[in-house]
Amino acid sequence: MNDILINKTISFFEKSFGSTPQKTVLSPGRINIIGEHIDYNDGYVLPAAIDKIICFAFEKNNTNTSKIIAIDLDDEFEIDLDDEIQLTDKVWTNYLRGVINQLKIKGFKFEGFNCVFSSNIPVGSGLSSSAALECGFLFGIRELFDLNIKPVDVALMGQSAEHWVGINCGIMDQFSSVMGKENKVIKIDCRTLEYEYHDANFIDYSLILFDSNVKHSLMTSAYNERRQQCDEGIATIKKNYPKITSFRDCTENQVISLKDKMSKEVFKRSLFAVKEIKRVILACEALDKGDIPALGKLMFETHKGLSEDYEVSCDELDMIVDTLKQEEAVIGSRMMGGGFGGCTINLIKKGQEERIKKQLSALYMETFGIELKIYDVKISNGTSLYTA
Repeated sequence: MNDILINKTISFFEKSFGSTPQKTVLSPGRINIIGEHIDYNDGYVLPAAIDKIICFAFEKNNTNTSKIIAIDLDDEFEIDLDDEIQLTDKVWTNYLRGVINQLKIKGFKFEGFNCVFSSNIPVGSGLSSSAALECGFLFGIRELFDLNIKPVDVALMGQSAEHWVGINCGIMDQFSSVMGKENKVIKIDCRTLEYEYHDANFIDYSLILFDSNVKHSLMTSAYNERRQQCDEGIATIKKNYPKITSFRDCTENQVISLKDKMSKEVFKRSLFAVKEIKRVILACEALDKGDIPALGKLMFETHKGLSEDYEVSCDELDMIVDTLKQEEAVIGSRMMGGGFGGCTINLIKKGQEERIKKQLSALYMETFGIELKIYDVKISNGTSLYTA
């Protein structure tokens, strides 16, 4: 599938500019196996790059103006690199303007270029197409002009570009897009940015995403509210246990001992954060042993916590996970991402995928009158140069 995308992007570049691209870059989306809503709670996350990508083609054009074409949007823009970089009403261009702005702020020297890009990452499904866009674009400019930017800094500058656009994201999306490795997940310490790779030997299982195809409008307000509740929870914990500095230093029993000192909501959010941080550690241990069913059990537990304690699920996501939990062939399932819609991530025994897809799609349509979108994914390499 990616070969078709790559060939389409290169052909479009050649027709648009009458030359062959000097650099072609592949920049992937990402999944998160486990570790949800704890990136802002000093926790760990366990993401991986996937085989859904944005393909970019670049060439220098020996001017000080860059022309960028988005094939899928049938849209383009030009930017004079001497001008002050500003946000515009054309939202997709702002992510790329943000990258150029970061390069200028940090004093990197580069000139005008032509760029064409196209994607097979589903937009709005929680697979971080924006991080792939920022990091792939930055990676391509780095390669084109031989700029000295370390991979980790590509991720950090991509994050800063997104902040400039106005989205206060954590580092996980950009980090996993850039640093991913085939058949490896990355355990990222969100407090220190230290990271380590763990084997993801899903040889007997398929990773399938079921996209609920809904987005409930509570997302932004609920996200901010959850952050405030967690801040309140850790403040209460610190007050009563002065040696504790964050949820990762805390035990479940310590949270439970303070139940009467917190509101019902703050208690539930705090308990979830402590449990989820522990689940990431247990998930890494399961992967290291090759115990994929144990990982799946943790995924089910995470969904229960996100639904009941963190309260960021919705009827559609709960229905998908509850239905799949009855299936012996499904060893793990949970909502992935911020919540109130988006995808579930699922581990399904090979040979059973088509039956489960068919049954779940029919039941989902019958229950909600909504088409279920389905994405088969594999864990793949991070941002890279394509060589034919």
